[in-house]
Amino acid sequence: MSSTTNPSTHHTSTIGAIGAPSRRNTELALLVFAVAIPVFAYANVGLAINNQVPAGLLSYGLGLGLLAGVAHLVVRKFAPYADPLLLPLATLLNGLGLVVIWRLDQSKLLQAIRQAGTAAPRQLMYTALGITLFVAVLFFLKDHRVLQRYTYISMVGALILLLLPLVPGLGQDIYGAKIWISVAGFSIQPGEFAKIVLAVFFAGYLMVKRDALALASRRFMGMYLPRGRDLGPILVVWAISILILVFETDLGTSLLFFGMFVIMLYVATERTSWIVFGLLMSAAGAVGVASFESHIQTRVQAWLDPMREYQLSRQGVKDGIIHSEQAMQALWAFGSGGTLGSGLGQGHSDLIRFAANSDFVLATFGEELGLAGIMAILLIYGLIVERGIRTALAARDPFGKLLAVGLSGAFALQVFVVAGGVMGLIPLTGMTMPFMAYGGSSVIANWALIGVLLRISDTARRPAPAPATNPDAEMTQVVRP
Repeated sequence: MSSTTNPSTHHTSTIGAIGAPSRRNTELALLVFAVAIPVFAYANVGLAINNQVPAGLLSYGLGLGLLAGVAHLVVRKFAPYADPLLLPLATLLNGLGLVVIWRLDQSKLLQAIRQAGTAAPRQLMYTALGITLFVAVLFFLKDHRVLQRYTYISMVGALILLLLPLVPGLGQDIYGAKIWISVAGFSIQPGEFAKIVLAVFFAGYLMVKRDALALASRRFMGMYLPRGRDLGPILVVWAISILILVFETDLGTSLLFFGMFVIMLYVATERTSWIVFGLLMSAAGAVGVASFESHIQTRVQAWLDPMREYQLSRQGVKDGIIHSEQAMQALWAFGSGGTLGSGLGQGHSDLIRFAANSDFVLATFGEELGLAGIMAILLIYGLIVERGIRTALAARDPFGKLLAVGLSGAFALQVFVVAGGVMGLIPLTGMTMPFMAYGGSSVIANWALIGVLLRISDTARRPAPAPATNPDAEMTQVVRP
């Protein structure tokens, strides 16, 4: 027996049918503020230094606004459901970094060390290159799950990037660290790009091996101890990080890569024991290398007592005046900044000299914006990490979850390593603050990182298509007696 039913009863309301809001207009409104705040800061610096509005204010504002507008249009076109906060937050940090770098370009002390007015224009060029790579990621990477096919190719590529600074004639030894290569007159830090490639490898590997790694042979003191044969992956990554620390004398990159792997391993297996093993192995490796590597010893001593090390260096008793003086000047800059700071353009962090706009750019913010400004900047970084973790939670595939966690964890670790070193919490590492510090490799790589996170976010928030139905079947319903 058949009966004709009301067609309207078959049009059920689903998420796929209604659609989710894209939030692109929200992103655009936030971008306006993300551009306006650095422009206002730029004018403030000019008034503080020269008692007049900077001549390049209009060009700076238009340049930053154009780059942000292009990025927004690309996101609106190729990732319409992506997270609306990541792009404005990254733009704000990048813009503030440009302001402080230009402010340090005006320092007469730094003008005597290098040609004045060269850092800020180059940083703006690096920002344009970063936005270009950001656009390329969203344009060519239609689905982040494609990256899973290149799991082991990513491993090979990451190893090549890490080994490039050790190639004779290509690598550069700058102040004791061998983490740069010279190409066409530009210094490039391959490790900044290696962290993204390694995150792809770790995500692909752990997605396949997570069940085996989650198994435990026995329980000890409330923790599930991993089996001996399952310790292989973490031992390999630990050994690679130690080799980086030994041959490239780069504490920051070593800590970043090993920490990222442990974070992703914990998320994949949900075993607290991996965190404990990771911390113990990190401590053992760092202490072991520091016992015979003089460059690491110098950084540790400069961290423990920068004033004493500086005095011994000036007297010729010890080497390492650079690290100790920088650490000492940074602490003085934070102390003189107080709660509200001395005001943009009115500090003396240029006494840190050549590292003022790169490794120690956070000290400039600490002196001129005070504790309140530093907390606001760290909050912005925290929001980027939070949106990355939220993207991981919303991702519909395990590879996307692990990749988003890995990239967010790497970003958070880099902020911690740099901020902790500048503030005296841990020894200096030589890494640069994401988006804010002077350095092309860091800016370009972190814009690519934001692009990948936006692609994962777009896939996660995109509404599922409505299920296809048969119109003929909808018109007739068979009712069994």
